[in-house]
Amino acid sequence: MRQNTGLHRALLVSLLAIAATLVSRDICRAQTSESGDLSIELVDPKVLRVCADPRNLPFSNEKGEGFENKLAEFFAEKLQKKLDYMYFPQATGFVRMTLGSHRCDVIMGFPQGNDLAQGTNPYYRTAYALVVKQGSGLDDVATLEDGRLKGKHIGIVAGTPPATNMAVNGLMMNARPYPLMIDTRFDSSAEAMIGDLQKGEIDAAVLWGPMAGFYAKNASPALHVTPLVKETTGPKLAYRIGMGVRPADQNWKRQLNRLIQENQPAINKILLDFGVPLLDENDRPIGAETATKSP
Repeated sequence: MRQNTGLHRALLVSLLAIAATLVSRDICRAQTSESGDLSIELVDPKVLRVCADPRNLPFSNEKGEGFENKLAEFFAEKLQKKLDYMYFPQATGFVRMTLGSHRCDVIMGFPQGNDLAQGTNPYYRTAYALVVKQGSGLDDVATLEDGRLKGKHIGIVAGTPPATNMAVNGLMMNARPYPLMIDTRFDSSAEAMIGDLQKGEIDAAVLWGPMAGFYAKNASPALHVTPLVKETTGPKLAYRIGMGVRPADQNWKRQLNRLIQENQPAINKILLDFGVPLLDENDRPIGAETATKSP
């Protein structure tokens, strides 16, 4: 009995010693984290490792031609870090295979309200938009409720929020759907839709704002873009966009929030250069003259 008591006491002392070591390590880690040291949170604290799609203009591509590439370059310079990418097609599994697998530390464009990752403060606000040819008679159409769209062939990415608005307004009968889930290495629904608009195969296109603005700006002749912010039926079509980080990476999120706050005018300029239709909180467009305002 005495021998068993001694063994139990020795085991208890060992367990307490191990527990004390673990608690000490956790306290040290917490203190390090609270001090702002990012070595625990980031893959490599000396490198801005960005999760990105290799072929998804106007957002990103392997050549660094998208606005998210330009923003990443800008942030890397501000942070005095080397820039590196983990490229993966932005389809099912993107967050899990990139950010979630600790292969990179930030997704440059991430909508508020998406629970797959933790969002930073938003750095821009935009909306789905209607794209038409100049002089088509639809240039001043500002809502999908407008009667002039009845009977028109309208391109829409299947499964996106404005498809609901179109259905509510009886516009799906003549709509041309384009796939939502694609392999961006080989296909682009936005590019195909704009091509069909230019060829006259559809009368109008409904696209996510950054895509609408980019392709309309680069079309010849340029196309007309109207953000859909006046809808009274169906879901609202304006969204705030920030960046995505892992849920545990609190210091990293705070650092990115500071970068956004301190550099909003420069961020706005990059976005406007790519034709992104920026909106303030009252749905007013943000142009070059008001680009210093926060989203």
